[in-house]
Amino acid sequence: MLDERFVIVGFILNFLGSLSYFLAVLRGQAKPNKVSWFLWGIFPLIAGIAQLDQGVGLQALPTFSATFCSFVVLLAAFFNKKAYWKLGALDWVCGALAGLGYILWQITDWPNLALMFAILADFLAGVPTIVKAYKSPETESSWTFLLGFINYVLGLLTLQALDFAHLSFPLYAGMMCLTFFALIQFRVGPRLAPKT
Repeated sequence: MLDERFVIVGFILNFLGSLSYFLAVLRGQAKPNKVSWFLWGIFPLIAGIAQLDQGVGLQALPTFSATFCSFVVLLAAFFNKKAYWKLGALDWVCGALAGLGYILWQITDWPNLALMFAILADFLAGVPTIVKAYKSPETESSWTFLLGFINYVLGLLTLQALDFAHLSFPLYAGMMCLTFFALIQFRVGPRLAPKT
């Protein structure tokens, strides 16, 4: 196991990835979905609070870094006219799931319930961006997601407790980041598209 302070290195790498995405958005090279990035800021915040409630401590930093870094990207998106903000049914479902998770957490005093709903809602919030990364990888920045993946791997390598509170969000988010990186970097969708 790595020293738990390595999560700070992961946070810095994640921030640098978000900063590169921020600049790519300002240059018009990346066109983020504002709804996805907004929700990716909210749901990790709920997950991080649930982790802290269960004593996760410094190792919750990778989860909180997702909130901070998502809002950095969201800020840039407001300066890019090609970034879009479109609330669809999926966005409302994600918001409702997160709200339900929070309410059930308060009623039952079971933080893992909020954590489960935050992960599910975060995944659903990412579906539009997964589709976009598959179909139009040129509108995304792969390195942002690679550095996010490294952030979560470093967080996982510092864990001494292997329970749901410690493992769930960083494991999920690391897999999501790796999926985004692969779809964008290797242009999976365009490569698999039928040639005309």
